[in-house]
Amino acid sequence: MSWIALILAGCFEVVGVAGISMVNKKPSVRALITLVGGFLLSFVLLSFAMREISMGTAYAIWTGIGTVGGALIGMIFYGESRNITRLFFIFLIIASVIGLKLIA
Repeated sequence: MSWIALILAGCFEVVGVAGISMVNKKPSVRALITLVGGFLLSFVLLSFAMREISMGTAYAIWTGIGTVGGALIGMIFYGESRNITRLFFIFLIIASVIGLKLIA
């Protein structure tokens, strides 16, 4: 259950990051709720996950999911670069997260 909570925490971090972009582009109550709600749920789930998963592993995986998710959101919705080098390094982050799960 802790691993599911950790993955969800990373996903809600991405929601919070998307909320930041929404607030910057067009401030609204919906954008603010997305930002605050995303990060709040993310931190609650991360805290729950860290009851059974070591801090270093949990934080690295949470950050990795957030980093990859934020980069993908930027590419899909905001027209950020999709060059092969960027995609390669995103792949390396994903591989590292999987590696941490396998050894934890």
